[in-house]
Amino acid sequence: QVQLVESGGGSVQAGGSLRLSCAASGNTGRNYYMGWFRQAPGKEREGVAGIGSSGWTSYADSVKGRLAISRDNAKPTVYLQMNSLNPEDTPMYYCAFDRALRTTIATMRPNYWGQGTQVTVSS
Repeated sequence: QVQLVESGGGSVQAGGSLRLSCAASGNTGRNYYMGWFRQAPGKEREGVAGIGSSGWTSYADSVKGRLAISRDNAKPTVYLQMNSLNPEDTPMYYCAFDRALRTTIATMRPNYWGQGTQVTVSS
């Protein structure tokens, strides 16, 4: 089992920044893929950023240039730095863990999910 605990959500005005964190614990193993998804009310959950054990990153086209994912394998923790936020970036953000060695967020098939953290961007 792997437990994921997110933190760092909150409210910010358009153009502002937030940094989300996701701490993984339990039987993570050494090679795994982690990512961030988001889901607005009434919409499907979408992957926005992913990162492999080697540090290779992947982003959805809608967030390229504004979001940056990173990881600290020693902790292990994944971070999502979000800049130039707009109201469309508002939904719940979920951390995800995949035991397979993926290369892109689009191919990620999470085995575990965090509880989610809310991001609210006001105009």
